[in-house]
Amino acid sequence: MYQESPFDSNNTLYETDTSDKIRQNISNDSNLPEILFITSYPPRVCGIATYSQDLIKALNNKFGNSFFIKVCALETEKARYDYPDEVKYVLNTSHSQDYSKLAHSINQDHLVKIVVVQHEFGLFQTSGRDDFMQFLYELTKPVIIVFHTVLPDPDESLRTKIKCITAACESVVVMTNNSAKVLKNDYDIPVEKITVIAHGTHLVRHINKKFLKEKYGLKGKKVLSTFGLLSSGKSIETTLESLPNIIKRNANVVFLIIGKTHPDVIKSEGENYRNNLKGMVISLKLQNHVIFINDFLALPELLEYLQLTDIYLFTSKDPNQAVSGTFAYAMSCACPIISTPIPHALEALNEETGIIIDFQNSHQLAKGVIRLLNDEPLRKSISTNTLQKIVSTAWENSAIAHAMLFNDITGNKLHMQYSLPAINLDHLKKMTTGFGIIQFSKINEPDIDSGYTLDDNARALIAMCMHYELTGNATDIVYLNTYFEFIKYCFQPSGNFLNYINQDQEFTKQNDDSNLDDANGRTIWALGYLISRNRVLPEELIFQSKILMKKALLRLDDIHSTRAMAFVIKGLYYYNSAVKSTENSRLVALLADRLVEMYRHESSEKWEWFESYLTYANSILPEAMLCAWSLTGEAVYKRIGKSSFDFLIKNTYNENGLKVISNKSWLQKGQESERFGEQPIDVAYTIFAMGRYYDVFKDEDYLDKMNTAFNWFLGNNYLHQIIYNPCTGGCYDGLEENHVNVNQGAESTISYLMARLTIENYRLPDDPEDTF
Repeated sequence: MYQESPFDSNNTLYETDTSDKIRQNISNDSNLPEILFITSYPPRVCGIATYSQDLIKALNNKFGNSFFIKVCALETEKARYDYPDEVKYVLNTSHSQDYSKLAHSINQDHLVKIVVVQHEFGLFQTSGRDDFMQFLYELTKPVIIVFHTVLPDPDESLRTKIKCITAACESVVVMTNNSAKVLKNDYDIPVEKITVIAHGTHLVRHINKKFLKEKYGLKGKKVLSTFGLLSSGKSIETTLESLPNIIKRNANVVFLIIGKTHPDVIKSEGENYRNNLKGMVISLKLQNHVIFINDFLALPELLEYLQLTDIYLFTSKDPNQAVSGTFAYAMSCACPIISTPIPHALEALNEETGIIIDFQNSHQLAKGVIRLLNDEPLRKSISTNTLQKIVSTAWENSAIAHAMLFNDITGNKLHMQYSLPAINLDHLKKMTTGFGIIQFSKINEPDIDSGYTLDDNARALIAMCMHYELTGNATDIVYLNTYFEFIKYCFQPSGNFLNYINQDQEFTKQNDDSNLDDANGRTIWALGYLISRNRVLPEELIFQSKILMKKALLRLDDIHSTRAMAFVIKGLYYYNSAVKSTENSRLVALLADRLVEMYRHESSEKWEWFESYLTYANSILPEAMLCAWSLTGEAVYKRIGKSSFDFLIKNTYNENGLKVISNKSWLQKGQESERFGEQPIDVAYTIFAMGRYYDVFKDEDYLDKMNTAFNWFLGNNYLHQIIYNPCTGGCYDGLEENHVNVNQGAESTISYLMARLTIENYRLPDDPEDTF
């Protein structure tokens, strides 16, 4: 029967007239709009059920303060389930009359704004009639239909049916460009009605493969694997037939077959297919090389099995299988993949990301496996390329694409808000050794070969000060001492700081070949900020910082680099709040006057700036002028600070959000900037400046722009992809023309963290905990 989850006036659970117990759903006291997913849903074991659960989780995490996701779970007379709270309706697809009842309830539900149907014909044909089509035409709410399978070369009956379904829907979502092409060419579906949103993939904390193999008793093995609900369509026998040839060249190979038999297969034929495979294992004498894991693994365990896999094998024999969730999971874990040519694989794999073989061709499979097993550099290269290829398909990015579609369909009435991620120091700490924070990472693994920089450790010192002031977490002091001691290590008898140190803690030749003014300026900012927090930080740390600061101040008159002067002004502004002196004011005025002269030399009616170009860290310049005004009271500093910041805002904000100045070409006076090469550090500096300008001018527009800038990290950028990785706590290194740089180095990660902590200081008291 069709069921709706009812409540009494106290919103408590009770039973209907039938023997079925109805779930209590999540209260929507805020009357947020609801998006209703019609789909199979866990605990039902089904690929679409898992897909929907993953997507809904991502939507809730990203946009939980913009709308609620509710579910109408699909089931049949033969299988009933006890669902989680988000399930608002249940449709028994075996009963024709329940389709019409459900349509009526949805139409009467004022909270439901959009209906999203996850479609496979097998999900809706159990009544024996075409009730699904009638249901779509009875709905008065806009419908998005997601086709998980699109069959090419349809007969007239199927073609007509698909055209009728899409005619009843506002939008059609498919997961591959091939599926979109088939809909256009074979079904005459208008292109403007089709949206391609790739199957989501999981962000993964990549764990050492050797460690995982030991954990699961596979030490010393070369691991091949496949997973999913077992059925003959997976053609596991193709791999079994190839194994004897593979083992001749690689005796330590083991093949993992992960997953329970598909429930529908169990109903129709029991375990015949699995038993046949076991028989093949015996006849081919593969008992020591094949392991059946007959279980539906929890996601964390499954992802660990995939991460320890050396080669993932996808051998489906269905050429019309448009997408595969198992394939997507394997790519999430950076598995080198050998696959048959389903459309999903043809779009995802090339010679740099995997190997395509013909259907049921065990010879090609063996050849591909042997090649990869005997070429470790190639496997590693494929793994890295795979991660770069699929980062755009993360569930978080899928959620962004879906939310944008929802908003378009409602005429921008959803009032989209990105949820604020929890503050996470995991990656910062992972990048930090007992000596300091490492400069670069390969993906999310620290690259000790890249050494250390004063720049990064100065920034890390500021970030950890901010975090300690917010939380009072005692472990922060350990890291504060590490970063401060690194800065001391870089200080030279001549009164300046060196910047570059290798993994052996030796200063490198790069210090002789580089302008170190910016690094020295950032260090003054960091020391000044640290000393200004003298009421909350340990006395000894403050004492040592003051000693170092006094020594460093002796060389500041000689700094002429534009941004270095701005960093120093900001540092002295903080320093003076704790250690007031006329010398601080003199230095600030000296440096600020130099910036004033630069501004007067370069500025014009249409170019109100200090230089003839906008480059990196631009916001620090007007912010420094405001700091100089705050310390000295000199009105010209405030006036130039305001006019230059207004000019910068005009050139970096548009109706879509923040447009970061490209590091590929910069913005030259009278020219247009590139639309890619955007870096997190520039966004962070923008957020710092917005806070400063709000503090001085009390204009709410600065807070709005601060929020807009922070949303750049969360997906409101020109690629509509996340830059902050909530799984690792790291931040991707930049936004390129067609992709994000998936490395998560110190500069990017610290920049994000400082921005996030700044946002925390400007949260309103009545803001929800996870939004700004």
